[in-house]
Amino acid sequence: MTKTDLVDYLAAELGATKSDSKRFVDVLFEGISAALARGEKVTITGFGTFEVRSRKPRMGRNPQTGAPLHIAASKSPAFRSGKALKDMVR
Repeated sequence: MTKTDLVDYLAAELGATKSDSKRFVDVLFEGISAALARGEKVTITGFGTFEVRSRKPRMGRNPQTGAPLHIAASKSPAFRSGKALKDMVR
């Protein structure tokens, strides 16, 4: 499902216009993104949790030359699905 498909689904389910549904989806994603940028967790009960995970610096290897290289510490967004979502997918 793409963002456009999600907008179409919302418009059909809510009886709203596509432009209103697109705005809703955009605002929702902006809110989640802003909370993650502040380092907060976003928990949607029954769906899952979005969070920022930190990775420690480590040594890696250049796959072409085999030379060791340093991989810097980083942060990345992550999603952990909730029990209700897991049960629905099974």
